[in-house]
Amino acid sequence: MSKHTIVIGGGIIGLCSAYYLHQEGYQVTVIDKSNFSSGASYVNAGYITPSHFIPLAAPGMISKGLKWMFNPASPLYIKPRFDIDFIKWSLAFKKSATAAKVEKAIKPIKDINILSRELYKDINNSEDFNFHFEKKGLLMCYKTDKVGEEEWQVGQRGIKAGLNVENLSLKEVEKIEPKANLNIKGAIYYHSDAHMTPQDFMQQMLFYLKSKGVAIYSNEAVLDLCIAKDKISKVITDKQELICDEVVLAAGSWSPLLTKKLGLKIPIQAGKGYRINVERKTNITIPAILCESKVAVTPMQGFTRFAGTMEIAGINHDINPVRVNAIANAAKLYYNNLEINTEEKLKADCGLRPCSPDGMPYIGKSSKCANLTIASGHAMMGWSLGPATGKLVSEIITGKKTSLELAPFHPDRRF
Repeated sequence: MSKHTIVIGGGIIGLCSAYYLHQEGYQVTVIDKSNFSSGASYVNAGYITPSHFIPLAAPGMISKGLKWMFNPASPLYIKPRFDIDFIKWSLAFKKSATAAKVEKAIKPIKDINILSRELYKDINNSEDFNFHFEKKGLLMCYKTDKVGEEEWQVGQRGIKAGLNVENLSLKEVEKIEPKANLNIKGAIYYHSDAHMTPQDFMQQMLFYLKSKGVAIYSNEAVLDLCIAKDKISKVITDKQELICDEVVLAAGSWSPLLTKKLGLKIPIQAGKGYRINVERKTNITIPAILCESKVAVTPMQGFTRFAGTMEIAGINHDINPVRVNAIANAAKLYYNNLEINTEEKLKADCGLRPCSPDGMPYIGKSSKCANLTIASGHAMMGWSLGPATGKLVSEIITGKKTSLELAPFHPDRRF
């Protein structure tokens, strides 16, 4: 009889973990407290991003965060609050934001992104899937010389890491994106990146897993984990009790609520991001990040998505209209004649990204629990790293040699 693995969390990380575990012959159950139609896996920018090799915890980010704290429309907002977990996370973030630690993180972040991009291609090339996937690269669009120079410095580090990166003038950008009517000085062009329509993939993956006999439980909350001899023996939900051999924790921003029950602390803070969909022709064909505004623009199937902001203010799904307006204003600033209207802004949605203090995901087994594999803390790279994380999870559980060195992602690492 095949081993039973319970995956807690039905976002991109959870579904990809279920996919690769099923391929290894495991009996798999996925539990999620949502209805598989909302959250960060559905509202993200759909990027696969080898270009994003600099972690969030980078030098200068703390001073920027302090400056932006008093601006409700800023790209990063950290709500100051007396919460012991938040305070510990903030201190760990500060420790991680050094040039030496960022340099050490570049290779593992780049490698896991490239692995994931190739796995997305493999999944799409199989006869079971046919989702939107395009490799058109990513334009880092800037309006000021200062930001252009900063982005080119990062681009040159990307070239050193083996990526294909170009520094383009406005005229050169217009050659590859002729109808978008960009109002910029230039762009750093990463050829390495790809993009997708998230809901398209999630729906196809859910259909596939169900068709293969993977049990999918929606609108079901995990309440407790029963421990026997350093192992989880049973997962208790608000509807049933499930016996298991292995557990994968892929519950995103909610993961620490469950690890605390095991005496295991993995620092994660929820980082809220917003998205606006424009379901009319924009003539945008290449994904772009509007650098000064920190807004991502993605041409998806039948619409263009504008996404952005990082709001670290605890677990909540409140929509702040000031932040929605900031995204809409960025679109108008960078694209001539493009105005996001009131109706489109009113349909804005948000999702919570699980942020670790050092900008690296947690992937692996903790010494505190023998049959728990943690897969969380991916921050803004959750979508990009879905298949790679799922593949690594399956390799960890089956005892195979992992596709990548896992030490940088270890859940027990110190900050």
